[in-house]
This record gives sequence, C-alpha cells and structure tokens, in this order.
Amino acid sequence: MYPRVNYEMTKTDLKELLAACKPVLAIMVGGTTSRSPQENANTAWQALGKKMGFDHMTVKPISGRGERCFSAVPSETESQKAERENREQESKRLAEIKKIDEEIKNLETRRQTLAGSEDD
Repeated sequence: MYPRVNYEMTKTDLKELLAACKPVLAIMVGGTTSRSPQENANTAWQALGKKMGFDHMTVKPISGRGERCFSAVPSETESQKAERENREQESKRLAEIKKIDEEIKNLETRRQTLAGSEDD
C-alpha cells in the first residue's frame, strides 16, 4: 500500500466539486429519483481522483492548509509514480537552490555593511 500523499486541487476543480455537492430537486420520474448530492459529490471526487492519480475513497482534509488541500493514497502506475517522484525531487532541488541564493545574497549584504564600517 502506498503512503498518503498531499495534493492541492485547482480553483476550477474546487468549484466543480462544490457545484456537485449542491442540493438537487428530487423529482420522481418513472419510479426513480434524481441523484443525491452525496452521489454527485462521490462522482466528482472519483473524476478528480482519476485526473490527479489518487484513490478517491482515501481522501482526507489537511488541517490548516485550506479547502483545496487534501491527502490521499495514490492510484498511479509505477511509471506515473516515478514521474511524480522526479518532479518532487526537482522541485525540492530548485527550492534548495533558491534558499541558498537568498542566503548568499543576505551574507553579501551583511559583508558589504561590515566592510563599509571599516572605512570609518
């Protein structure tokens, strides 16, 4: 079994999901009624799971991260998993480079400030 993974849906995905949860008129036609909001929501989560590569039955909210963020168990193939892991590693690498660049900039500014005070 895969470990849980954090996901963030787009604003459009959230709008579609919330629209699917809205109450529907219950009109009986031919002995059957329309789908319930719960059925529509389940279908919307299933579609989002297929789109984003997670098992829609494993979705859990992430406290404090907003309504677009959630965790779920991936339902991806091995090649999809490898691609996702590569993207995540690249993202971490780029974030580390950015952090180092900022530290260098801050140190250079501090050095210039200290070197400037030697001129006094």
